[in-house]
Amino acid sequence: MDYYRPEPPFRHDQPARIGVLLINLGTPEAPTAQALRPYLKEFLSDRRVVELPRPVWWPILNGVILRTRPRKSAEKYAAIWTPEGSPLKVHTERQTRLLREALAARLEEPVLVEYAMRYGRPSVASAIRRLREQGCDRLLALPLYPQYAASSSASALDAVFQALLHSRNMPELRVVRHFHDLPGYIAALAARIETQWAEHGRPQILLMSFHGVPRRSLELGDPYHCECQKTARLLAERLGLGPERYRVAFQSRFGRAEWLKPYTSETLAELGRKKTRRVDVVCPGFVADCLETLEEIAMENKAVFLNAGGGEYRYIPALNEHPDWIAALADLALAHLQGWTDAGAAEEADALAARLHRAKALGAGQ
Repeated sequence: MDYYRPEPPFRHDQPARIGVLLINLGTPEAPTAQALRPYLKEFLSDRRVVELPRPVWWPILNGVILRTRPRKSAEKYAAIWTPEGSPLKVHTERQTRLLREALAARLEEPVLVEYAMRYGRPSVASAIRRLREQGCDRLLALPLYPQYAASSSASALDAVFQALLHSRNMPELRVVRHFHDLPGYIAALAARIETQWAEHGRPQILLMSFHGVPRRSLELGDPYHCECQKTARLLAERLGLGPERYRVAFQSRFGRAEWLKPYTSETLAELGRKKTRRVDVVCPGFVADCLETLEEIAMENKAVFLNAGGGEYRYIPALNEHPDWIAALADLALAHLQGWTDAGAAEEADALAARLHRAKALGAGQ
């Protein structure tokens, strides 16, 4: 088997094309144990996700987790599955289409927009291959994680670099590291929340719940915790909330190690015991609803709060296809495409014409 993957045929008359690749976490193909097993194996085999030495982790993963967890996870997925499929995949597909339309409305030259999943399908390698087959030789990789973490953002970019490692004709590459303090992203979150409050009124407490990571990652220099705190502060300021009106917590613990605190479930239990009349929960780290938001937060943690004695509990949906978010996503992409889409476009057209003329003079094919 060749080390390099086959390349699309080179054409002298083909202009440079720009591709934007949105990357999300991933989802199983179906809410079944059979579908969950390969998905979980790929996810939990990622060294960015589990940093334990392979000789220690491999027997645990293959001997225990993959024998028991797929069935339990399948039950959770079944609770949130839609007729169209996985919510995460459905929303990511819609965001891709809407971003494509938004960029087409703002640019003269077409920009290709595809999406990929870090785990599962469509894979990052297959999405890059589709872009390359359409003539893409300039690629912007945009992981859909607002806050940078090695286990999410860096892992997504690992997949991009790994796919390009086997490219003979390497495209130009730019990446988006994070957008935790992007004004448009903060404004879109605030608009989503204010719409909810306009209909139902304001809660006593707004809980901002972020995905958790092991505390050790913070101690080793991962900026994720700090970026979550900055997002929360900017969002609270935008909503006009004082420190007593909102909390920040972290969800989705796994294993026995200490993770970032405070934990979401413990925070909600505490608020329930204090007889808090109403809590609203929003998950700013997720731009699309998924298992963690729809099952863990909207169902499991609601039960935690109510069973502890709390009053009303509302989950505020993720950004999904909110127009303000799509506009912010387009702004983010355009900011990273500067030089590829503005004055450079005319120069590129002139260069293409000159290249084609020289090729014909030398007797080269199209």
